[in-house]
Amino acid sequence: MRHNKKFNHLGRTASHRQAMLANMAISLIMHKRITTTVAKAKELKKYVEPLITKAKEDSTNSRRVVFSYLQNKEAIKELFGAVAEKVGDRPGGYTRIIKLGFRQGDAAQICFIELVDFDPEMAKGETKKKATRRSRRSGSKAAAEAPAQEAAAAEAPVAEAAEAPVAEAAEAPAAEAPAAEEAPKAE
Repeated sequence: MRHNKKFNHLGRTASHRQAMLANMAISLIMHKRITTTVAKAKELKKYVEPLITKAKEDSTNSRRVVFSYLQNKEAIKELFGAVAEKVGDRPGGYTRIIKLGFRQGDAAQICFIELVDFDPEMAKGETKKKATRRSRRSGSKAAAEAPAQEAAAAEAPVAEAAEAPVAEAAEAPAAEAPAAEEAPKAE
């Protein structure tokens, strides 16, 4: 009987599964976001969140415990440095899974798994989009008017740029003329 033995084996032996989860956890810590399948992401979430919780307390013992899981000095430095600093006040839920769709080859469900505090786009909050009605007719009129406005805007800087050298050229001889008149007086 397999009572209370409920977790996803991911079609791998125990040693392969541990090595894979450790490598994925290192990649997540170093890159802050990785793309993987939903099943692996859910297992990685269970694997890495307790490690991040351990990293909040920077002691020799917690470093040794986390190192026994990850076996990567650079990942430990990053975890106990930048990651622990950002998630220090968060009570849990350090990762986010965002589903992307299905993989082309085998139709496996693909997702991002990322550290929550490291995504600047999500931190901004949701921006409200304009609630405009869209129809084909108004879109084609707006599309026809837009190039005309862009063309007029493009011509205006060109006209200003063409006038600027002419004005500078007119000012330059005027500035040289008084200098020429002063030069003979100096002789």
